[in-house]
Amino acid sequence: MKYRFYATLLDSFQGYIDSFKIWNLYWGGSENPKKTEEEFEQEQFQGLIDRINRVPFESEAADKGTCYNELIDCLILNKKPEKEMEFKTHKDLGVIAAAYKSYIWEFPLDLTLKIRDYFKESIPQLHVSAPLETKYGTIELYGYIDELLPFKVCDLKTTGKYNAFKFKDNWQHKVYPYCLIENGNMVSDFEYVVTDFKQIYIEQYSFVPERDVPLLVEHCERLIEFLESNRELITDKKIFNEI
Repeated sequence: MKYRFYATLLDSFQGYIDSFKIWNLYWGGSENPKKTEEEFEQEQFQGLIDRINRVPFESEAADKGTCYNELIDCLILNKKPEKEMEFKTHKDLGVIAAAYKSYIWEFPLDLTLKIRDYFKESIPQLHVSAPLETKYGTIELYGYIDELLPFKVCDLKTTGKYNAFKFKDNWQHKVYPYCLIENGNMVSDFEYVVTDFKQIYIEQYSFVPERDVPLLVEHCERLIEFLESNRELITDKKIFNEI
């Protein structure tokens, strides 16, 4: 296989493709935007290259999401955190205190237990992979499913602000069911379980091979074309299956 693509990389590439749409959403109506459309597109381009090259970056929002995912998995499996995290329940305050890196957060206890109970029959952090045929050859799609329930795939998301169908342009709800089905596990239903730490929101999708496989192939082929046209900028060769 010439290329190896993980699901969230496809999301990052989608963000780059949608640069104008995203810029227009935030600054299209502003007389004095904080950055021009060209500056934002270049920012998205560099962010994609950095993700491909696995350049470390600091993001409190990303670290908070990582920490919360680990907390839910620990509660499901009744285990200690594997990463450099610490959790402590304060029933009198109704929170679970979480320490990770230089951050300390307080997650609402009741909401967190509801999410744990929702996933109590799940298999957390399941690695999946499958080959996908493109006009540029066979590629490997892979990733980690947050929670696999008996009849559906779930991805846990945290957000500062939620709006309906926030994750409709993401690719997990195509990649993970595709990988499962290719390996003989006929699971086509997918849910994004989203929380802003006040409420829980559910986005439901269904994988339809006749519709979604061609979309996957097209998106991956566009990513291959991007990679080949910017190969000189890519220092981490894992994406080319060279490591």
